[in-house]
Amino acid sequence: MSVRLHDAGRLDVAAFAREAAELGGEWTVAQLPRVLEACHADAAASPEPVRWQARGEARPARGGAVEVWLHLTIDAPLTLVCQRCLGPVASVQHVERSLRFVAGEQQAAELDAESEDDVLELTRSLDLKTLVEDELLLALPLVPRHEVCPPDAPARYVADSADEAPATEQPHPFDALAALKRDPPTPH
Repeated sequence: MSVRLHDAGRLDVAAFAREAAELGGEWTVAQLPRVLEACHADAAASPEPVRWQARGEARPARGGAVEVWLHLTIDAPLTLVCQRCLGPVASVQHVERSLRFVAGEQQAAELDAESEDDVLELTRSLDLKTLVEDELLLALPLVPRHEVCPPDAPARYVADSADEAPATEQPHPFDALAALKRDPPTPH
């Protein structure tokens, strides 16, 4: 029995699952352009790689059918943009996802809607780098920020709203009209 080599750029998911194969590797953030776009400008220079591991599984199901599964683990130390101070904030993302693959897009949509499993259409050529990038983007925090922004933070919104000095109140543009309505001018 020969061992098949699997290519992360063109993965035959069904064969990968049948063989219970495993693949792993690492990419720099710069090699994941959509993730890099979501990161701070300093992220491209990060020496820390995004590490990933993929494992295939063929599960027996009722009626003799076989379910095709791909288990994915990603560890990514990223530098995001703090939404409070706009400086860099470290964010370690750990993603563990199990994806079930089915014959067609319609079946995938139906199963995905009725089950808690993540279901995708089976393809003979899956790009794992794109899948890793998709899963990382889904895992990013909606509003990344420091617990407490550093004192030398580069930006405008460092202070919490409770710590901010009250702003000088500007008169509302219609206050003058409201005053005229309350106190009409006296004719001369």
